[in-house]
Amino acid sequence: MSHYQRPSTFGTALRLHLNENTAGCSPRVLAALQAVTREQAAFYPDYDRATALCAARLGVAAEETVLTNGLDEGILAVATAALRTRREKGATEAVIPEPAFDMYATCADAVGARLVQIAPEPDLSFSTSRVLEAIGPQTAVVFLTTPNNPTGVLVARESILTVAERAQHALVLVDEAYVDFSRTTLIGDRALATLPNVVIGRTFAKAYGLAGLRVGALVGDPSTLEPIRRVLPPYSVNAYAVAAIEAAVQDRDYYDWYLVQVDESRRLLFDALERLDVKFWPSAANFVLAYFGDRSADVLDGLAGRGISVRDRSHDPGCTGCIRITAGVVAHTSACIAALEEVLCAAR
Repeated sequence: MSHYQRPSTFGTALRLHLNENTAGCSPRVLAALQAVTREQAAFYPDYDRATALCAARLGVAAEETVLTNGLDEGILAVATAALRTRREKGATEAVIPEPAFDMYATCADAVGARLVQIAPEPDLSFSTSRVLEAIGPQTAVVFLTTPNNPTGVLVARESILTVAERAQHALVLVDEAYVDFSRTTLIGDRALATLPNVVIGRTFAKAYGLAGLRVGALVGDPSTLEPIRRVLPPYSVNAYAVAAIEAAVQDRDYYDWYLVQVDESRRLLFDALERLDVKFWPSAANFVLAYFGDRSADVLDGLAGRGISVRDRSHDPGCTGCIRITAGVVAHTSACIAALEEVLCAAR
């Protein structure tokens, strides 16, 4: 298992390859960062206010919330806690339905888990039956994502709950990194009252534009979060990130504006890809996965030559010939569509 490979960045290119907020953070976040004092930068941060504000924004209690240095740290903490508390009972497996975010396998491998990677269906849809078949006494952790990355397709609530019921002896991380754009979440779902093994991961990198500041959160039953808290460093979220998240979650107008931008960008991409006769998946996230087949290399090169970075997902299981395009600010999406039309028309 190799370590996570950071995608290349291309200087001044339009960044539509990492699902970032292409508008940037809220102006209120920038003001909060500029207001950080010399003392605040010098002292270890206090997380009480930031945790309370994030918890309130997510609709949960503070004791049900743990802030993390990006959701990546949350994924690593879940994998670590799952193996640490279950290894003696022989549970050392991490179940990962593919295609999936690379960090699940990277983090599970880092803590010594045996990876059980489930091959995707031909249409990349979520296979509840295959996941259930993979879960057994040796399962320590299950990683689920909705909307999925890289397809952007929602996993049905019933499928997630069925998996969580089967894997009650394991931790089940439901990664909701992109639910801001789908407006659907398991947080607050009454069914979770009987499924304390479920931990929900959230990030403030996407809709809130804080990717560069690294702020995420884990939400779950306090007793389930306790072994996860034990493996997290005490001050992993820095003072600037604390100031930023406090400002970001209180600027609802900016958040709402960006979601509208993503909605329109996604619609524009759907329309353009349909018009260009390019297969795509009906994403509920801030990106669209499209199948270009043997034209994918030409599309990647053609867009790069026009100053636009998109993500080659050909190496993901079942995704040969696929490219993922971020849907952010409408003007950026329009520029990408115009360039894509040029590239495909030239190829013809």
